[in-house]
Amino acid sequence: MITVLLVDDHPVVRAGVAGMLAGVDDITIVGEAGDAAEAVTQVRHRRPDVVLMDLRLPGGDGVEATARIRTESPQTRVVVLTTYETDADILRAVEAGAAGYLLKDVARVDLITAVRTAARGGTVLAPSVASRLLHHVRRPARGTLSVREVEVLRLVGQGLSNVEIGRELHISEATVKTHLLRTFNKLDVSDRTAAVTTAMAAGLL
Repeated sequence: MITVLLVDDHPVVRAGVAGMLAGVDDITIVGEAGDAAEAVTQVRHRRPDVVLMDLRLPGGDGVEATARIRTESPQTRVVVLTTYETDADILRAVEAGAAGYLLKDVARVDLITAVRTAARGGTVLAPSVASRLLHHVRRPARGTLSVREVEVLRLVGQGLSNVEIGRELHISEATVKTHLLRTFNKLDVSDRTAAVTTAMAAGLL
């Protein structure tokens, strides 16, 4: 069962999102928060798999809350769900460790898929957000990543661990780590989520 925490300062919005996720067999909402501090507290106590996070919150914004959540509960995946899609907002959220960035006009089926993808360790981006990122990340020339590096990164995007990737590709875990370190260096990033996000925006995945 995928556990979800809803974070938004508008109760009607939380109710709407809860309604979209209601009745989904493998997803359950374990709590709600109306501000940044409460969101961090709820995560500390409930340890949800996924947090759906608004950006504009009382007592600190969603980006700050995302960074704190990622520090205190690294296994919790934060997906931004907002009406804002400015370049600065998107970049700050990704840099804070958000696993995805969706807009509030997202269709129900896409929201459900996004929650499941994030829970597996994958990355989810609204199409318009991916397009904006394209113009702000360092775009490696197509072909900069080797075929094997792309294969490894694609599996990372699907939420597989290093051990699982090694098993899938019939290589050792150490080799997987080597490919990832080379990929991080080529994409100028420092973690798995940023690598997948950057590669997606650059059209490499």
